[in-house]
Amino acid sequence: MTDDVAIFARIREHLFTSVIGDVMDMQGLRRQFLPPSIRALSPEMMLVGRAMPVREEDCGGEADFGLMFKALDDLKAGEVYVCSGASATYALWGELMSTRARALGAAGAVVDGFHRDTRGIREVGLPVFSAGSYAQDQRGRGRVTGYRCEIAFANGTKVAPGDVVVGDIDGVLVIPQRHLEEVVRLALAKVEGEEEVRRLIEKGEGTQAIFDRTGIM
Repeated sequence: MTDDVAIFARIREHLFTSVIGDVMDMQGLRRQFLPPSIRALSPEMMLVGRAMPVREEDCGGEADFGLMFKALDDLKAGEVYVCSGASATYALWGELMSTRARALGAAGAVVDGFHRDTRGIREVGLPVFSAGSYAQDQRGRGRVTGYRCEIAFANGTKVAPGDVVVGDIDGVLVIPQRHLEEVVRLALAKVEGEEEVRRLIEKGEGTQAIFDRTGIM
């Protein structure tokens, strides 16, 4: 495993989802973004961390939450609670879950569905990405059936334990852990190239000529 502290710091300081996504496209990793409905609770939020995937499913009125509490309590420092599998009829994340995740040092949460307790989550300060806010409780409607297992999103994107999740104002993507170092290296180089392209545009050069010379636009 890479030195997460150092490489995650480089991602936060220098990269963003669009450039990382471009690099993965060029490597043939063309299905790494989560659905576009999943957005940051607040525009300034940025998320970088190792995925702790959680599988949720609808249930037939049972009052328990399944393995949700075990999954939440198993979060490690720097990990992201990533949940999919439920219908969009109730909230999958809330203030108290955010409070527990923050206490454990988690990096944030990403849910393929709704969050609730928006004001409380903002006060906690944990980065949360979801399809929006909706106060309907999951008790009796959904439960966690597994965690630290591979999960899939509706658009076909898969998330495995240890993959790296990056989220910002433009969306959320997943970097397969075996590709992390190369993706970050190439993305940093692309950012440098884009800075040079920006300077050329500001000098008045045409975009076609710049693209022909640099391959960047």
